[in-house]
Amino acid sequence: MNGSASDSSARVGLALVAALASSLLCTPATAAAPEEADKGPGAAVTTIMPEHGERGCPVVYFDLGETLVHTAGDGSTTYLPGASSYLRTLRERHIRVGLITNVPASWGTTDAERAARLRTEVDATWRGPAAFAWADFGDRIRTPRTEAERKPSPVLWQRAKEDSAGCRVVYQAETAQEVSVASSLGYVAYQIGMPQRPAFLPAGLVELLGRRHA
Repeated sequence: MNGSASDSSARVGLALVAALASSLLCTPATAAAPEEADKGPGAAVTTIMPEHGERGCPVVYFDLGETLVHTAGDGSTTYLPGASSYLRTLRERHIRVGLITNVPASWGTTDAERAARLRTEVDATWRGPAAFAWADFGDRIRTPRTEAERKPSPVLWQRAKEDSAGCRVVYQAETAQEVSVASSLGYVAYQIGMPQRPAFLPAGLVELLGRRHA
């Protein structure tokens, strides 16, 4: 393919991605009352765009339970459908990921200690064919230091954003309430598992967020 044709194809591709990004990401966030937190036809779905002055290099944060992993009735834990391949795609694109998840504050005095206990608890019940990809998350696992910091308190999202070195931050979860709180704090927030939408925010759109207004 010659240079001009390649440039034209790239422009068309970016235009298509931008159109999809607009339809997925520019829906105004809706305020979700606590009783609306469960998924449903009327639940909030997505989000606001970040401020134009923010840098690129998005960091994608997730809730854990029923967003990336599922705990069955027998207590066993596995990936939710599509979660493992989605994390692998983000890893291949060098997109950093993190967790913002509630655990007992008594599990440790630091995020690292509580994250280690979380890993122990999850691994003890894991039944998936491949182990959970803890290494992908590095030290980006934010957990409450006190019971008052538990989500939906905004504290964990605020701490994660402060630790993201000015990068845009994305948050993905299964509940409208968490999506709404994250969105109000400047995250690009996406509610997973909604009908007629991708299971997770498409990796190509995450990359696009890293290029816009960088």
